[in-house]
Amino acid sequence: MFVDTHCHLTMLDLEAYAGDLNLALAAAREAGVSRFMGISVDLDDHDKLAQIAAKHDDVGYSVGIHPCEDPDVMAKATVEYLVERARTEKVWAIGETGLDYFHSQDFIAEQKECFVRHIQASKIVKKPVVVHTRSAKHDTVDLIRAEQSTHGILHCFTEDWDTAKAVLDMGYYISFSGIVSFKNAQDLRDVAKQVPLDRVLIETDSPYLAPVPYRGKTNEPKYVPYVAKALSDVYDKPLEEIALITTRNFENLLKMK
Repeated sequence: MFVDTHCHLTMLDLEAYAGDLNLALAAAREAGVSRFMGISVDLDDHDKLAQIAAKHDDVGYSVGIHPCEDPDVMAKATVEYLVERARTEKVWAIGETGLDYFHSQDFIAEQKECFVRHIQASKIVKKPVVVHTRSAKHDTVDLIRAEQSTHGILHCFTEDWDTAKAVLDMGYYISFSGIVSFKNAQDLRDVAKQVPLDRVLIETDSPYLAPVPYRGKTNEPKYVPYVAKALSDVYDKPLEEIALITTRNFENLLKMK
């Protein structure tokens, strides 16, 4: 069974399911997906995901503010706010946080401050931090190291081996999305091959980045087995083994204190 460790359940295109998220989750379960971590990107997400998770035993969620949000919104994500929201059992992680200089170069200082607060909250509640990085790999690694963060996920990984090794050495897990299945992503597959199997996770990042053979279409959790299939080719392991390994890795991540 597969775990979608990063899906934006409040953003899915539900047209094919008559607007019913329950049907989308049912379709994913039928495809072999056994757990879902819904990811927050803003303050509104927290309450919406809490309501979804309350209805589904196999759904957990994160609490956090995406680095591309408005600085005024990021400022509301104080350590105290994040810790208070993260105390519930259904909150599995802190984030999505991190640094994005591709979309948001005008408020880099605010991004860094917000990222640090998320890491601090993660350490207090002893739950992993979900990290987004784009065009900011060096600062991302430097902040993780400076804050002595040892419990997290570098999600939707697309960086080089030096970046992967740096966060792996600090205890992080590496999560691959559908990008690893793209024809033009051989460099990423070469990096993935070097990542220890006990540190690999899979995700859809839905509704974005649908894997082959659905590239270019709207993504959803039921497609996460195709990410696992791409990794099974990378590691030359049966798909069932990759499913078992990545599920066990996610369980181990949540058990870390």
